[in-house]
Amino acid sequence: NGSKIALIICHDGMFPEMARECAYKGAEIMVRTAGYTAPIRHSWRITNQANAFCNLMVTASVCMCGSDGSFDSMGEGMICNFDGTPLVMGSHRPNEIITAEVRPDLVREARIHWGVENNIYQFGHRGYVAVKGGAQDCPYTYMQDMVQGNYRLPWEDQVIHTDGTACRICPPHSRV
Repeated sequence: NGSKIALIICHDGMFPEMARECAYKGAEIMVRTAGYTAPIRHSWRITNQANAFCNLMVTASVCMCGSDGSFDSMGEGMICNFDGTPLVMGSHRPNEIITAEVRPDLVREARIHWGVENNIYQFGHRGYVAVKGGAQDCPYTYMQDMVQGNYRLPWEDQVIHTDGTACRICPPHSRV
């Protein structure tokens, strides 16, 4: 019957909310494109797996590979099943192609039949196995603050803002 596919770009994959939005809108497969270098390797792997498991969706993630003259990108594309299990992981070799069979029908089945580990459902219906319909309130302070325009971290004033000028990227400017 086909599937619904979502696309996120690079660092979006480091925010669980981005993957959650894709799944919330019905995506069964999320494609992530990136251009990371080797120091981010571990985070790349765990976010791809966690985004799959926490949202019961397949993640197909590709990362630029090789050198552009300034940076050596790591490659290492990977496809994770909806339970977070890697189906295939690429290497750091340029021009490598990875493939895997994915089953959107199993994603749909898990989203309907999985109980406690149906995390995307559980998030909106906490305690549904104990309370009919689950709890319907929103106890998450960060969400309440975000909606009210008051999102502020305890270390907000200590954050050092950087841009890409050290990498010969023009500084950002506002569009009016």
